Amino acid sequence: MIEESTIRSLHVEAMRRGDLHEGHDDHALFQASTVSALLDGAYEGDLTFAELAAEGDTGIGTLNALDGEMIALDGHFYRADSHGHISEIDPLERTPFAVVTRFDADRQIELDGPLDLAGLEEILTGDKNEAPVAVYRVEGHFSSVKCRSVPRQEPPYRPLVEVVETQNVFEFRSVEGHLIGFRFPVWAEGVEIGGYHFHFIDRDLNRGGHVLDVSLDSGSAAIQHADDLHVELPPGLELGSPDLAAETHEAISRAEHG
Repeated sequence: MIEESTIRSLHVEAMRRGDLHEGHDDHALFQASTVSALLDGAYEGDLTFAELAAEGDTGIGTLNALDGEMIALDGHFYRADSHGHISEIDPLERTPFAVVTRFDADRQIELDGPLDLAGLEEILTGDKNEAPVAVYRVEGHFSSVKCRSVPRQEPPYRPLVEVVETQNVFEFRSVEGHLIGFRFPVWAEGVEIGGYHFHFIDRDLNRGGHVLDVSLDSGSAAIQHADDLHVELPPGLELGSPDLAAETHEAISRAEHG
């Protein structure tokens, strides 16, 4: 282990790839790298999806070279390409950024639409729990889901805020599927994305992407709460303190919302 620190009530533990098999709490979150590194163009990670799968069965992220949006569902890892087409990820491919958990919901909320993304987040925020992090699996019928993905990048890599200027935005209509996502506290920004972050995959495992907005007709949200985050750091990367600078928040906002 490298270092342990407590970011308010979120316990963050940094590790290297060689520490992965030492055993961790099944309900902890596991993350490959940091959002700050991704913002700076660190698009080559050392962790394979086989190794990531050993740490969790549910989550979101991306692939090396930003080659699609990743959705982990029921232990399977899927890639949504720049047009929203889904394919299963080869276990030997690697990720520069991902966060997963062994999903075990401790709360269920029924959702009555219509709800846009802001309305859904407002309901989820009303779920009172002292844990700093929540993991969501929202299932339902959507009138529409607006998503994005970006084309595969080539070195030298540009910062993420420049890459999202070339993102492809697409919309799925009248579709059943899953939103997989996380809510991190704003004071964890830089280590993670403060606030909500969702990816979508349809029930037939054909379409998906990074969620920009939704219109949810009806559904339910299964929620897992957590206060432990294990962060695997690629060689050369250290775990810094959360960055609350306005420019960091602005960069994350641009990267998230395009």
